[in-house]
Amino acid sequence: MGGVISGVGKGYATASIGKILQQYGYTATAIKIDPYINFDAGTLRPTEHGEVWVTDDGGEIDQDLGSYERFLEIEIPKCNNITTGQIYSSVISKEREGKYLGETVQFIPHIPDEIKRRIREAGKGYDFVLVEIGGTVGDHENIPFLFAVKSLEVEVGRKNIIYILLTFLPIPSHIAEMKTKPTQQAVKMLSESGIFPDFILCRAARPLDKVRKKKIETYANIAADYVISAPDIDILPSIPLNFEREKLGLKI
Repeated sequence: MGGVISGVGKGYATASIGKILQQYGYTATAIKIDPYINFDAGTLRPTEHGEVWVTDDGGEIDQDLGSYERFLEIEIPKCNNITTGQIYSSVISKEREGKYLGETVQFIPHIPDEIKRRIREAGKGYDFVLVEIGGTVGDHENIPFLFAVKSLEVEVGRKNIIYILLTFLPIPSHIAEMKTKPTQQAVKMLSESGIFPDFILCRAARPLDKVRKKKIETYANIAADYVISAPDIDILPSIPLNFEREKLGLKI
């Protein structure tokens, strides 16, 4: 999940974590959740949403899944891209086919149940399933997916799920000091959904210092060791190496 702003690099962070887990001997796949009503990315303007990634099985999906394929070196099928449009379309189709056996079909439980079904289906056979929720914490569009993830936690057990918040720490030019307040607000908004991050990845123009780590530790109520620096870099394949400097894979 992302906090503060969109476009903070969730896709590359997800792919990098998957690559790290592979190096520890685990199998990993990744799922991208896009909370738009469009069925897929095939009809979206590239200037607004980036280039479409075409999968081996013919899917026209979000470009982040291309990052997953390149980093993880596996084929990512089109079912690994979940959109709000797909979820509602599936639920309505099942209702029309009588598969709910006369139940009143409602937002709860049917929409979250369909989201959970899609996640479980895409993750079959893997040790780790990385789920990137598009958008930013606090977006209304994310509510069904956050609800579903929280429900999934109850089903699989808290020890089998890890929440990672990727946030942004601005450095205003007039004071040249890294600010943590937006991150604190992102943690607060996420907690309102009943989700408390196990790790916070801190994207910024420069590495995170101990003072800022301590402030985030105090507010988010997690150990400073689980507040991970994610500074801007020029070479994308170096992202996993940067995370491993703080032993992210071992901590996971």
